[in-house]
This record gives sequence, C-alpha cells and structure tokens, in this order.
Amino acid sequence: MPLPKRIRRQAGRHALVDGIPFQLPINSEQTPALMAGFPIDADRAAALMPGNELHPFRLWNGKGLLIITVIDYRVTDIGKYIEFSIGLACTRGPRPAPRMLPGLLMNTFGTGQFVYDLPVSTEISVKGGKGIWGMPKHQANLDFVITDTTVSSQYDKDGQFAMKIEIDRPRSPTLRLRNIGMKNYCQFRGMLMKSYIYFSGSIQLSLFGKARARLILGDHPRMQPLKTLGIEDAPLFTAFMPETRGILDDYFECWFLTYDRPPAAPPEGLESVTGLGLGQEWLDPPNPDWPALHPRPATASP
Repeated sequence: MPLPKRIRRQAGRHALVDGIPFQLPINSEQTPALMAGFPIDADRAAALMPGNELHPFRLWNGKGLLIITVIDYRVTDIGKYIEFSIGLACTRGPRPAPRMLPGLLMNTFGTGQFVYDLPVSTEISVKGGKGIWGMPKHQANLDFVITDTTVSSQYDKDGQFAMKIEIDRPRSPTLRLRNIGMKNYCQFRGMLMKSYIYFSGSIQLSLFGKARARLILGDHPRMQPLKTLGIEDAPLFTAFMPETRGILDDYFECWFLTYDRPPAAPPEGLESVTGLGLGQEWLDPPNPDWPALHPRPATASP
C-alpha cells in the first residue's frame, strides 16, 4: 500500500480540526516502537469484533492473531505521547477470508487490525484520535522502557494494572522499511471507521522460535474479554523499531455497523470528546510493582 501522491501534494499546508492545528502531513519523527503477535482462538476473537463485516485473520493452523504495538511518539504535531495499541488481525468483507491468503492480498481482503483498546498519554491525543478518526483512545498511565536486552511497556488505568508487554530485543540484522502501510479498523458512534498509517525506518525482527516476549494481563475490566482468547505464551513474532517516521493519512472511510437485532444500548458518541481540551500533560507512570502480582501469562478459561 504505497503512500498516496495526495499526501505529498499537501505537504506544508495547514488545517484546523476540532480546535487542533495540524501542518500536513500529520507525521511523527524520532519514534521508537515495539510489536509482538500472539496466536489466539480465532472464533473467540470474532466475538469481540463489531458488526458483520470484520472477520479474524486466520493463520495456517486456523488460529487468530493478537497484535500488541506500543509507539513512543517523541516528535508530533500534538506533542509527545505513548500509544499502547491492542489489536486483532482481521479482514473486511461479506464473508470470512481463506487462511493466510489475506497476508498476500491485503487490499483485496481489506487486511488490517481491529483496534480493541488504545490507551494514550495525553488528552489532546484522545481528542484528535477519537474525535476525528474514531480510534478508541483514552488517557492512561503508560511507560516505554528500552534497555540493552529488552523493550517493554506497561499500561495502568484508574489505579489498576491492565497490561505489560516485554520483548527480548531481536538480534536479527536491521532492515529498512519505507512507507509500509497499515489499515486500522475502529468502532465509534455506531460506525466502523478505517484509517491508514504509513511507517518508515529501521526494524529488527524475530520470528517463531527465536521470538521471546512476556505478556501479562491485569485485573482491569478492560482486560477481561481478552482473557477469553486463549492467548498463547509463545509469540509468533516480535519486532523493535529504534527510530521510525510515521504518517497518518487525513483520509478515512466509515460505514454503519449493522446487527441481526436492534442494539440494546447506544454506542459511545461525540459526547465523549466534545468536552476535551488540548492538554499535553501525562498521568503518573504506571506502578512497577503490579506485574509481579500477576505472574501467570494472559490466559484464562472462556
């Protein structure tokens, strides 16, 4: 998915949306990130996806894929912040896609990820990400820690431990990425919203048996549905990007979410963002002692 020429043509132009000033393209610089993918029960993942047109991406063995991506945005149009993405690999269409093929034909099958949860560090990131692109952003206690051997991030919310991801730094040769595109699907206002982001930079990658990661889920209510997914201990892959450049497309698509029966409750709407300001202050760091109280990995009975 190449970078659209429209983004290049608009470089240097200015926009003001919901009180947030942007200079195009909407980009980030000097940004490290980590990623890890864990096999999960695809049928249980389907139960967490809204509407009837998102379907779990299925691996060769029929498993689904949980994708954890944490990005330490250091230079952006709206200041620095951390973004902790919890996503489910998916396709979009009237019916489920064949196994593995959507990894090759990504545009044909609408391959991307459904963003289940997206805590961030700052209020302005919530206001822009949710109000404009429909992303499920909310402010939380986050960190991003790089050592010589590991990269980790912890997510706390409302005085409770939610999740920690830690990967061993891959030892593979560094690869160069250029404008690698990703589709994000989110639900907001009763609609399915699809946005596009492009990354460039260096990446170190570990696959299968060489990938090492620890994923721990806490007791926060947001984590309970994830505990039904049968998350496997061994990751399918891990990746560390020491420095990236990202571009968030100002174009997005959306469709009504439809169901077999009338929804029982109204979805989250614009009332959740209209009162937000442009604050760039972070909450306190997460409590480093809490993960030790949850030594078991992120699995539970459905």
